[in-house]
Amino acid sequence: MTNAAMIVTSDPVIGDDLLRLAAAADTGAEIIRDAGEARAGWQGPPLVLVGAESAEEIAAAGLPRRQGVVLVARQAETDDVYRKALQIGAQDLAVLPDDESWLIDAMAAASEPVEAWGTTVCVCSSRGGTGASVFAAGLALSAARIGARTLLVDGDPLGGGLEIVLGLEDHEGARWPDFADRRGRLSAATLREALPGLGDLSVLSWRRGAPVPVTEDAMRSLLDAATRGFDLVVVDVPRHPGEIGRCALRAADVTYLLVPAEVRAAVAGDVTAAALRRETAELRLIVRTPAPGGLTPEVIAEAIGLPLAGVLDCDRRLPAILEEGDLAQALRRRGPLADLCGQLVSDLGFHPQEPMAEAA
Repeated sequence: MTNAAMIVTSDPVIGDDLLRLAAAADTGAEIIRDAGEARAGWQGPPLVLVGAESAEEIAAAGLPRRQGVVLVARQAETDDVYRKALQIGAQDLAVLPDDESWLIDAMAAASEPVEAWGTTVCVCSSRGGTGASVFAAGLALSAARIGARTLLVDGDPLGGGLEIVLGLEDHEGARWPDFADRRGRLSAATLREALPGLGDLSVLSWRRGAPVPVTEDAMRSLLDAATRGFDLVVVDVPRHPGEIGRCALRAADVTYLLVPAEVRAAVAGDVTAAALRRETAELRLIVRTPAPGGLTPEVIAEAIGLPLAGVLDCDRRLPAILEEGDLAQALRRRGPLADLCGQLVSDLGFHPQEPMAEAA
């Protein structure tokens, strides 16, 4: 196990406490007793935890300033700790036992350095029955097919389960109830390993039966792990988002609004877009055809005031394919869904000839 933290302390109580917290974070840590020993590895580990009793010695040693230094004190010895923190160039101060959870998260974060954050995309619709869930699944499948590690998140507890669209309902793995009360940092590797999937695509969906409430803390923890562990995160957001949907919309780099080429749906799309603009950073339009009254995608885009990202034409093959739970089949050959999703994946910056960013 690689050491994510160097612990510089002559206090055996602080040392034992910090080793216990490192074990809770599932990471390694090494105890250093004095400044001379600390000098050799000072720039190495992502995190350096300095006991308050050793701060004066570290400051006197003139060690170079660096990021990731935390001064750790016991509650009974908090006098003058801010001055000591400044002396050693610490960016944070942790007091035991109050800040144990924070220290566990910090050590876990140090053991998972992230070179690049994944892209988060949300998919919404102006009304029910537009095929937004199928579109979200198609987008995720298209990205996974060209080598992007992709997570598809089912944000609709009443939607019947996105895993059925992909034929994964009988696959073993974690579902939303397993994360519903999660607090604190979640390991990206743990998330990837826990979920069912197809190749480079992992799926987080719901179990059958009554939905389990998911806390805001749990959703934030999961999205944080997802962006560290996957190149692309696609969230299917229901028309009434709830806590899961709102957290995802706020975290999204891009949100696609799917609107059928019908007058009533376009009016509903205008109302939906107004609500989504308050929650998400960048909103783009996908128009679904056919247009019974001849309403064009360009007219709808102008009326709603959104950039037109693409048009999803009707594919008569899809209903039968979806009944069989094999959406991947529709993506193996050219067709409206495969063509649009391939274009959008490329627009997001994912290309088969380029290696995907490695995230821990």
